[in-house]
Amino acid sequence: MALSDPLTLTAKCGEHEISFENGKLAKQADGSVVVRCNDSMVLVTCVSKEHDPSARFFPMVVDYVEKTYAGGKIPGGFRKREGRLSDHEVLMSRLTDRPIRPLFPEGFKGNTQITATVISHDGETDTAILAMTGASAALMLSAAPFEGPIAGVRVGRLDGKLVANPAISTWDDLDIHILMACSKDAIVMVEGEADEVSEAEMLEALEFGFDAVQDLLDVQLELAARRGKESIEWSKPAPDKKLVKKVEKTAKKGLEEALQIKDKLARYAALDALKKDVVAQLEEEFPERSGEVKEALDELKGSLLRAWVLDDQRRIDGRGLTDIRAIECEVGTLPRAHGSSLFTRGETQALASVTFGVDRAAQIVEGLNGKREEHFYLHYNFPPFSVGEIKMLRGPGRREIGHGTLAQRSLEAVIPSYEEFPYTVRVVSEVLESNGSSSMATVCSGALALMDAGVPIAKPVAGIAMGLIYDSEKRYGILSDILGDEDHLGDMDFKVTGTRDGLCALQMDIKIKGLSTDLMKRAMQQAREGRFHILREMDKAMSSPRADLKAHAPRIHQIQISQDRIRDIIGAGGKTIRSIQERTGTQINVDDFGMVKIASSDEKAAQQAIEIVKALTASPVPGEIYLGTVAKVTDFGAFVTILPNVDGLCHISELSNERVERTTDICKEGDEIVVKCLQVESNGKVRLSRKEALGKEPTVVAASLDL
Repeated sequence: MALSDPLTLTAKCGEHEISFENGKLAKQADGSVVVRCNDSMVLVTCVSKEHDPSARFFPMVVDYVEKTYAGGKIPGGFRKREGRLSDHEVLMSRLTDRPIRPLFPEGFKGNTQITATVISHDGETDTAILAMTGASAALMLSAAPFEGPIAGVRVGRLDGKLVANPAISTWDDLDIHILMACSKDAIVMVEGEADEVSEAEMLEALEFGFDAVQDLLDVQLELAARRGKESIEWSKPAPDKKLVKKVEKTAKKGLEEALQIKDKLARYAALDALKKDVVAQLEEEFPERSGEVKEALDELKGSLLRAWVLDDQRRIDGRGLTDIRAIECEVGTLPRAHGSSLFTRGETQALASVTFGVDRAAQIVEGLNGKREEHFYLHYNFPPFSVGEIKMLRGPGRREIGHGTLAQRSLEAVIPSYEEFPYTVRVVSEVLESNGSSSMATVCSGALALMDAGVPIAKPVAGIAMGLIYDSEKRYGILSDILGDEDHLGDMDFKVTGTRDGLCALQMDIKIKGLSTDLMKRAMQQAREGRFHILREMDKAMSSPRADLKAHAPRIHQIQISQDRIRDIIGAGGKTIRSIQERTGTQINVDDFGMVKIASSDEKAAQQAIEIVKALTASPVPGEIYLGTVAKVTDFGAFVTILPNVDGLCHISELSNERVERTTDICKEGDEIVVKCLQVESNGKVRLSRKEALGKEPTVVAASLDL
């Protein structure tokens, strides 16, 4: 078979059949595969270059791109073409990158790009999973030194039953919803959410997902054996033992002293000074090899820190493995925000604010499955000053989007439904200091700010970041509340959020092979204990939502009107509703079913708007007495405006108890007269009487609203 001949292999994942086709599309890429499930197809390509020793890091880029034509749609907006990646595409790019990156040899720096393009979408099959698995398959086909394969699966629990790759239409009904990647040996990445499930239930779901992908891994191995290129032979050059020994002798004592400085910035300054000093001392003996000296120094630093954990059960800042840094919580930090809090844990600090809006403040999300509105969303900001750096301020990067989404998922589990709390709620987290797990600080500060705002959340939510230093199943250390250095150094990064009753969200990246279920169970149990400790500290500031909104927060009043009266509130081109809002200073929204929502922090203004809306949409009631305005005079009577947009005829015989020769003897256009509604006919015509209202006080005043 020629290489250009298409080859298709299939595998089972749960109830679904997934195919891998190579040799038909994008043949000039180093690796190319079309992954298909039902009518959803993703083209995944890989281009990888040789190792570049001048590169400062591994330059791999992963892009997940959804083409709207895949779902038979044209892009929205003025420019009918796909532009920058949406937040969803960024998240899926990150989720594809995370399990793949650790499977390249340490030190490899070959420029690598993986592009996953959704070219067909059936509306029910998740293409992100196909992209993740396809990225691994494309790498297996290429010459890149990739130590795969891995495969992705979405695990959901529907009506108590675990399902692999559940249909998109069922996602809202899942009480466990996780996306995970696995190798032949272990789970390597997890991201997901849950409705307060137990750790045991989550572990069961992870084991289910691991079993579900095994056939996908076998097929990738077969595909690579039949079509794969010969891999680049690359391994990290062996270090110069003489140089390594010299660095250890020169730097070890100073390194140990510097690493024991608890303050992060002071510790980093001491380490930088030590590095410069060691490079200068060894320049004569090892000329023009400062890079190797720095690398050896970094390796020594890592070895020392790992030894402290494994041998002495101690950490950089002197804590024990399960100890959590000092926590300070404060609510009501910002006087004009609708809710706010400040959460500080060690050298990590997050300021959260809550803002209420009405329907038009909802976040509109457009994707292959159409548009939807989000009435709760969280934005996470990570300015450079939070870590003592100087950078240009730009829009949110992939990291900010990923961390914000994790925090949003965590809090969504306790947010009341839109029907129960008819506000659009925006949470913003400003990370003011960072030394480990600012996303988990965001969860904690976000929960406190929501309670401070009076949002009736079901329960407080807290998050904790865990780490792992692993040597063997008998020699390891699970770290609670990790620092930034421990995150970079460790073999597992594990973030978990939840209430006292169960887990709300989970994110896990595992950098080693063969991590046992028992060890994961212990990590979850330790995380649970840490989460409970943080919740107790949060309780000291606020343990339940305020009973009412703050004085300057908008109150939303709801009025149900008839659908055929919506036009009376909106007006031509929206003129009427804009006029009401400008006059009263309120925000008004009307949905297609006639529900009118009026929001204002000024109760007097809200009541004024309510009265206008009621007047605009009121219907005449027989027997009611109205103060109306004469709109038109005729020979046979007067047409009187008794309500906005509602006129009735007061026949000349009903103008007075005496005989009336001419209508103008009684009234003229513009006069205000009191009339009684006699009848509303089936065709909508209204009959009025002035004579039956004589001497009576009007119960409805229909002055012109001039809208």
